Amino acid sequence: MSTHAAARVAAPTRREQILKEAARLFAERGFHGVGVDEIGAAVGISGPGLYRHFPGKDAMLAELLVGISERLLAGGQQRVSEDASGDGSPEALLDALIEGHIDFALDDRPLITLHDRELDRLRDTDRKRVRRLQREYVEVWVTVVRDLYPDLAEHEARAAVHAVFGLLNSTPHLGRPGALPGRTDTAALLHRLARGAFAAAGAREEG
Repeated sequence: MSTHAAARVAAPTRREQILKEAARLFAERGFHGVGVDEIGAAVGISGPGLYRHFPGKDAMLAELLVGISERLLAGGQQRVSEDASGDGSPEALLDALIEGHIDFALDDRPLITLHDRELDRLRDTDRKRVRRLQREYVEVWVTVVRDLYPDLAEHEARAAVHAVFGLLNSTPHLGRPGALPGRTDTAALLHRLARGAFAAAGAREEG
């Protein structure tokens, strides 16, 4: 790899480090409780040095919240695309969507807290973008859920998806990271709970 190629690889890594620490600190102390100097210290650079990467804290917050919404949507769409090119069942595709969201819920817990507390601090255009991306992500799930449970009305499928997101996104309330069961066990439990919720919604007319 050339020096220029290596630089292109290294540059995003620094940004990712800054964003990761900013998310952690914002989630722990609140957006206004964290200064640029503290974020810089967490990644080993001076506070003013952060301005080479971001114009300020508002830009970090926007990139964090818009960025995770983009990643979730892209991941969901990719799973659907991969399934369309294979012979996977609606059940397998729903499992894949659940697994992808569980990875987010377990690995990016500060972003869930940040979204709940700080979304309204975004500029109107960024906030609307986040909401649009989230709606598109929900609709990816709604389509898959209705493929698996065709008798489920669209509005009921959408309500079920939102309910499952609430379940999976509860991870910040499960205690500090070290207090959780092992990651594999936690992921398996969340997956069973999510599938159980969808199955209950799909079986509403039975009995």
